[in-house]
Amino acid sequence: MTDMAELRRLGATEIRVSPVGLGCWQFSGGRGLIGGYWEALSRDRIREIVATSLAGGVNWFDTAEAYGGGVSEESLSAALRALGKQPGEVVVATKWWPVLRTAGSITRTIDERLERLGGGPIDLHQIHNPFSLSRIPAEMAAMAELVEEGKIRAVGVSNYSTGMMRRAHRALARRGIPLASNQVHYSLLHRKADRSGLIQAAKELQVSIIAYSPLAQGILTGRHHEDPGLIRSRPGPRKRMPAFRPRGLERSRPLVEALREIGGVHGATPAQVALSWLLGFHGETVLVIPGASRPDQVEENLGALRVTLGEEEMDRLDRLSRP
Repeated sequence: MTDMAELRRLGATEIRVSPVGLGCWQFSGGRGLIGGYWEALSRDRIREIVATSLAGGVNWFDTAEAYGGGVSEESLSAALRALGKQPGEVVVATKWWPVLRTAGSITRTIDERLERLGGGPIDLHQIHNPFSLSRIPAEMAAMAELVEEGKIRAVGVSNYSTGMMRRAHRALARRGIPLASNQVHYSLLHRKADRSGLIQAAKELQVSIIAYSPLAQGILTGRHHEDPGLIRSRPGPRKRMPAFRPRGLERSRPLVEALREIGGVHGATPAQVALSWLLGFHGETVLVIPGASRPDQVEENLGALRVTLGEEEMDRLDRLSRP
């Protein structure tokens, strides 16, 4: 169980979250281009996953408008209500979908977000990606308006480059509001955030980095190296990704073998070591939101909090994972 002493501050806000949250993309009901990436989970299974997360000390959940067109938001809200959680008892993050929309859509759609999530305010509202028809200052002005109206508590972005993140930070600062977070693809197999200077800039600006796909869609569990045919039984387009093909698995094999070896020293799985590295290599800057389609996956992910890697182990994984 995560106690208050182990919670991390979300950026420069007063919101405190567990180092491991739960990504809720897989609660999309299998709907839409984005939601179809996962099989549809039953309401009972979703409730079990959320219950296991809460029991293990998770106090925040990340969803999005684009995950099944709001299905993930509704599924998460229903599970929390069924478990006796009222709005405000846990931290809920969601995201506005910007593609082919302008900043005005942020304020026009907020009531739908609040309704699907069962009330408000929303703890963290994020711009899902930078591909809207409006400029960053206009989007941040709309987000600031929602903060001032009390509909959201904090503002985040997602998939923003270093320069974009700095522009968002400046725009919000003019309204006296911190940029809380930047949610990006980050794992030991995806180190762009390091190469681009994004992590260093986040430290400078006091912005939390929220790592999505922290296990590289399951590659860092090592299971696909043990059984390369496993991916054929998985739903969605993952089976067509180069990383899951024989050549891709051979490229990642040395890193996975190191994760397995280090895990043997700590009584941990490769996945737990991979998550522990993300949570420790940059101090408290990085938070992780692995998804889970079964309760036992939640338990394995939370086991990363019991793993403390030594400096030499972290440096070894750093060297192996750099391109």
